Amino acid sequence: MGRLPLLAALLPLSLGLPVLALESGVPVPTITATSLPAAPPPVGLPQLQLKVSCPALQQRIQASVGSEAPVWSVSVVDGQGRLLADVNGSRPRIPASNQKLISTAIALDRLGPDYHLTTRLWRQPDGTLQITGEGDPDLDLAELKRFAKLAMGSGGGPAVSNGPISIQLVEEPQQRWWPQGWDWADRAEAYGAPITRLALTSNALDMAVSNPPSRMQSLLGQEIKRQGGSAAIRLVPVTTASTEQATLLHEERSVSMHGLLSLANTDSHNFTAEVLLRQGTGSWDLSLARQRAMQWLSAQGLPMGGVSVVDGSGLDRGNRVTSRLLAALLLRMAQHPFANDYAASMAIAGQRGTLRSLWRGSDLDGQFRGKTGTISGVRSITGMLNTPDGVRYVSMVSNGAGSPNATIGSILRHSRVSGLCPPQAAL
Repeated sequence: MGRLPLLAALLPLSLGLPVLALESGVPVPTITATSLPAAPPPVGLPQLQLKVSCPALQQRIQASVGSEAPVWSVSVVDGQGRLLADVNGSRPRIPASNQKLISTAIALDRLGPDYHLTTRLWRQPDGTLQITGEGDPDLDLAELKRFAKLAMGSGGGPAVSNGPISIQLVEEPQQRWWPQGWDWADRAEAYGAPITRLALTSNALDMAVSNPPSRMQSLLGQEIKRQGGSAAIRLVPVTTASTEQATLLHEERSVSMHGLLSLANTDSHNFTAEVLLRQGTGSWDLSLARQRAMQWLSAQGLPMGGVSVVDGSGLDRGNRVTSRLLAALLLRMAQHPFANDYAASMAIAGQRGTLRSLWRGSDLDGQFRGKTGTISGVRSITGMLNTPDGVRYVSMVSNGAGSPNATIGSILRHSRVSGLCPPQAAL
């Protein structure tokens, strides 16, 4: 089975193809949900139906949300695309970290399961060294020491052989370090660390590192000095840097795509999800990355009404999704050539990740794998539920519920009842 079809506008997204023209002031048209009618699904793949087809489950779920129905969106879909039950499924809501399901799907589709984020050491023709990165969340001090050692041994060029080593750190401008909608208080926390290309320990210690390039500059200089050398280290904007004439001296690769997806979905790591959105769409200009993400979603034939992608992690309260979109996304990814990689990245109820403490030892233990989401006033859980009648794709998003976990557990248990939703008769 080939990859899911993508819009022609997305063809240049692969890494290595030029995107500088788009990032150098050329106007990019604003993409809105209303300007992106859902494309037809790939031939032969199930499409999300719009009419509820299981009244018995619908009644049970309506009873579960009760008087709080106005603050809930719930959609339950089977493997054939039948919308078994739906409460406000087309109403846009703040998704919190369920947003990561979108970022990871795009990254997996566009980059593939063998992809690694890579940090590289280059030598320019004049002997100047250059370090470039792609936001490896696990870049650590041991790797920095290797870069320092290799820089010491590179020899530089004739103009610098008797003086300090000249090193350039290629980095994003500061205005791109955080999505604009992130709260200032969140930016000080480890979970709200700035998104940069060269990010030692994901730009976080106990709290966020407020100036990652300065930290990198200082630590690299200290390590070179410790090894008996000296270096003149300066920052270079990624928009002006080039490696076309440079020689690659060394590279450090991140964990595999499986590890990156698991960091984002199982552990809900914001930094990793943001990097995956940028790398997956081929742009660290977030405004352009968002528009390409919307194009990708539309190209999958997903319901786009009211949907707005603002960041990659869900920390921005400007994101809007619907439970129908999330359930349909899981249905689509279940048909993807890399479906197993996507499913394997999820937390598991009672066992792993952000779901490990939920429903442990209950009938849901090990039967649901998915993604949680929590910010103030928001609780969301979307994933794949094992039932006697096959897999169900369930999305539950609340914006203001009083006891959301209890409601979510009730919905999942009702969705597992055997025989409640008989299979659709063959035509």
